[in-house]
Amino acid sequence: MRVSSTDPTLYLLEPHDVERDLLPSYIKVYETQVTAIIDWAHTYLCHSHVELGRDGPVCPYTQTSLDQELFWLTVHPGHNPTLEEVCVIVMKYREWFLELEPATGKQAQYKTILVLFPDLAPAQAPDIIDTIQSRLKPEFIAKGLMIGQFHARCEEPALWSHDFRPLRSPVPLLAIRSMVPTDFPFLKKDAGWLATYLQRFEHAVPGRLQAAVHEAALGFRLEYPGLSNLATGEELRSR
Repeated sequence: MRVSSTDPTLYLLEPHDVERDLLPSYIKVYETQVTAIIDWAHTYLCHSHVELGRDGPVCPYTQTSLDQELFWLTVHPGHNPTLEEVCVIVMKYREWFLELEPATGKQAQYKTILVLFPDLAPAQAPDIIDTIQSRLKPEFIAKGLMIGQFHARCEEPALWSHDFRPLRSPVPLLAIRSMVPTDFPFLKKDAGWLATYLQRFEHAVPGRLQAAVHEAALGFRLEYPGLSNLATGEELRSR
């Protein structure tokens, strides 16, 4: 367990803290929920799913995040938190996330912080979790980060299967992670978001996304040095 050097109310747990029974009393009361999320990460996020619509695990980054001890959790108690309270706590963890090592390089893409809200009733989760995710997403993207919403009733469909709901979790939470090249589908509908994506990944766009990125950039009239290197749909089809 680590505690922020600038704000002692902020802390991060690692899975082995639970395994070794190292939780302080004020967190141990939520051990069942924390354990449920760790188990969910191992058994669900790290594995494939028949309804996902593509090969590979539900989240391609979770296993490496766990292996490299870059997978952190924190608990925010409260049965009726206001949107403002949740915004404040999540933004504090966003700023700490940016400071945590590794801050740059390939390993940085495996960092993640899960902010758990174990006291939220299932009926409350959409109004709190989904609203906060939508509200804070632009601010996260501006910093090269992503914020994800997870709860038992999340209706966000999978990119490759509209019948599958990959963001359902046993405990309501908001996930903080770095933006990665495969995030384009989550950013393509907004010119500012796409501009941020291109600034970060203009020379690292995955081959299977290049045609779509090219077309989206042209649609928003975005020009970047790397744009000329992106294959158009016609070029990809001719290969």
